[in-house]
Parts: sequence; structure tokens; C-alpha cells
Amino acid sequence: MQHVLQISRKIDYALRAVIHLAGLPEGRIASLQDLASTLHLPREFLAKILKVLAGRGLVRSARGAHGGYKLARRPGDISFLEVIEAAEGPVQLNVCLDDKERCDVSSSCTMYHVWKAGQDRMLEVYRRTTLAELASPSEPKPVVLGVSAR
Repeated sequence: MQHVLQISRKIDYALRAVIHLAGLPEGRIASLQDLASTLHLPREFLAKILKVLAGRGLVRSARGAHGGYKLARRPGDISFLEVIEAAEGPVQLNVCLDDKERCDVSSSCTMYHVWKAGQDRMLEVYRRTTLAELASPSEPKPVVLGVSAR
């Protein structure tokens, strides 16, 4: 059985929602119901996520009969990482990357540099990827990690 490092549903739903909003024509908004039904997401959970994203300045909400949600900034100005961190907080592969003293074996651990390199590369990919790229993918772009081939 394979074990994966898995993102939360909250992050997944937040990313799916903002990527959808990024693909809307300029000036158009999407109602909560439209987002939930189009993306097949639970309406109430999505409402909570959008409220958090609005509080972080990533989406704007409009009330009323013709209300809904739209991005607060241009899709090219919002990174994949920014959405992840708005939804759940800072990304960290292992507790030692935040504070080496939180690990009981930090003095003899040989894995720290591997975790650190992996996290740095992952964050760089997330930081460089914008919603604009994900909303209208013309051609898949290869992700260059800066590691040498062996």
C-alpha cells in the first residue's frame, strides 16, 4: 500500500475555487451555489473557505440577489502558495523545519538537509505558479526543480 503526503480538503477546495474564479471573464462573479455545483463541492464548507480567502484579501464577495465571488487581484498576481497558506497557514514538511529544537533527535539527525531541500524546492514551485497559469493552461509546462540528473 502506498502512503502519500496529502493536502487537506480545505486546501484542495480553496485552490479549485480560486482557479475557477480566475478563469471567469473579467468583471464576472460566481455565486456560492454556482461554485459549489460546478465544482461539486459541499456548499457550506465552501462558504467557510471563501470567507477565509476573503479575509486574506484573495477574493471579494458581493451580497444581494446578484452577489457572489470574484478574485480580489489579477490571477497572474496570486500564487498557488498564497492560496495554500491563506487556507491552512505555512507549509512545512516536518516539524524540525520550523524549529530544530522541537525534534528530540535533532543533534544526531542526518535527514534535516533532505527535508529542507525538499521543502525549499516544493515552495519555489508553488510560489512561481500563478492562478493565471492554472486557469487557462495552453500547454503543460515542465516544472524545473533545479536538481541534477543522476
